[in-house]
Amino acid sequence: MDLITVDFETFYDQDFSLTKLTTEEYVRDPRFEVIGVAVKRNNEGTQWASGTHEQIKEWLQSEFNWGKSMVLAHNMMFDGAILQWRFGVKPFVFLDTLCMGRALHGVEVGGSLKAMTERYGVGEKGTEVINAKGKRRLDFTAPELARYGDYCVNDVELTYKLFALMHKGFPKQELRLIDLTLRMFIDPVLDLDLPLLEQHLEEVQDRKHKLLESVGVDKELLMSNPKFAELLKDLGVEPPMKESPTTGKQTLALAKSDEGFKALQAHEDVRVQALVAARLGTKSTLEETRTQRFIDIAKRGLLPVPVRYYAAHTGRWGGDDKINLQNLPSRGANANKLKKSIVAPAGHYVVDADSAQIEARVLAWLAGQDDLVTAFENKEDVYKKMAAAIYNKPEEDVTSAERFVGKTTILGCGYGMGAVKFQAQLKTFGHDMDIEEARRVIQIYRSKNDQIVGLWKQSQNVLINMLSNIAAPIGKDGVLEVVPKQNAIRLPSGLLMRYDGLDYEQGEQGLEFSYKTRKGRTRIYGGKVVENVCQGIARCIIGEQMLRIAKRYRVVLTVHDAIACVVKESEVAAAVEYVEQCMRWVPDWAEGLPLNCESGYANSYGEC
Repeated sequence: MDLITVDFETFYDQDFSLTKLTTEEYVRDPRFEVIGVAVKRNNEGTQWASGTHEQIKEWLQSEFNWGKSMVLAHNMMFDGAILQWRFGVKPFVFLDTLCMGRALHGVEVGGSLKAMTERYGVGEKGTEVINAKGKRRLDFTAPELARYGDYCVNDVELTYKLFALMHKGFPKQELRLIDLTLRMFIDPVLDLDLPLLEQHLEEVQDRKHKLLESVGVDKELLMSNPKFAELLKDLGVEPPMKESPTTGKQTLALAKSDEGFKALQAHEDVRVQALVAARLGTKSTLEETRTQRFIDIAKRGLLPVPVRYYAAHTGRWGGDDKINLQNLPSRGANANKLKKSIVAPAGHYVVDADSAQIEARVLAWLAGQDDLVTAFENKEDVYKKMAAAIYNKPEEDVTSAERFVGKTTILGCGYGMGAVKFQAQLKTFGHDMDIEEARRVIQIYRSKNDQIVGLWKQSQNVLINMLSNIAAPIGKDGVLEVVPKQNAIRLPSGLLMRYDGLDYEQGEQGLEFSYKTRKGRTRIYGGKVVENVCQGIARCIIGEQMLRIAKRYRVVLTVHDAIACVVKESEVAAAVEYVEQCMRWVPDWAEGLPLNCESGYANSYGEC
């Protein structure tokens, strides 16, 4: 099979560029034009071609056997979209050094081709693209076009050299996941319900206007923290809180930089979004802008699903191209409209399967908390069991409110959460608990789950020993490997989860560890390490399950611990059975881990 490395040079100017538009908008825009393309087959010399659209299309389709080739680029989302959307080229496999760079060096790695070539020392990226700004193909003189061609050829050679170094030892299944992820965007199959989206936009805007009129929103009301907090309470939302750096007491977190306030911009209640937008002085809510973006895409064609491979420190996928499908609101009839607008092609269904409580299951299994593992394996109600211990009553007498506390405890306290945070988390869900009761619940959780507490302590020792270049053990034997020379932990995928620049300082409570990110230093401690590795393991499992599903059905989306695929209506019963079988399948390295899932199917993604 041939390896074909490719790079396109395209028209851009002040207003028409990838800094102003999404990849989908840019490639589908009528202003789009290919100036030229450089292509390298295996280790042959790189060829540069420039001409009309039809001339380039004919050359690409006649010179190369794309359907039986692996195609490589740096940022394949861009080049792959051009190949398929503009020239009808469908390669056998997509490869991407940008994706590989994030997996190999962490999400903090500089993703540009320039940064990667400097890291690997394979050459120097040119600057000719700067001179091409605002120029159509026919605006170039012959010497200018030749120099631009040389620049493009150099980019291809750099990408090829990077791949030659990066693919050595790179896990093959991760290459398959890169291909699968890129195809969600490059080869779209999901459609959008335009009439539903247009109706939703009108309703959202109408509700916003009525809300702002009804509350008589003026600057004083919006900018006063206590008054704004009351407005939120009137909508059933508990205002976000934070610890005051001056007093150490809890205070309202309503500054635009506060994480709790930022989260309100994407609140499932669009009325809350409207208030936040008004406070920030913006004209549109997130729901409005997102719906409008969906409408614009629907008018241009099918929905390319932009999912970023290895977007998080733990290796999980993330949103991309300004339509983050990872955090679409899902509760409430109105909030669900965006998900409902995503539909399968005619004669097909979307099957959506969600791995049930996978992090809690991984945590119990990794820590050797065998009683909890057994409860999961026997399909017992672990939330009710926890509530029964908290309230000292038989499981059959546990109320729904008490079970909710048990659920929050199981899902929230496994990584060392303290009483103050636990109390605040419950409050965000509308459940008030005084601090002494929160402390009591935390203590009960820890006394019942001593092996999990032991894993936190073991993980704290991993940080201490890592700085002494000692590979201390962590969790169940043979699952994770500490690599102290690289300040990293090797996940079952074979990839490293890095803590670059790991260091410590003496704090009031003992040693305080942190590692380096582009945003500054990030605090890390035993419980957080446990959270990282559990999420990383869950991601490894989801990745392997996704590849199994893809052997039979087209995977179109992954959101957190869920996988969505498209199947023919006539095959839906068999497809659901197969997908659930895949989602309950356990890799050899995870023997004894009890997995389960929930699934549904419908023509609309939002109705699964």
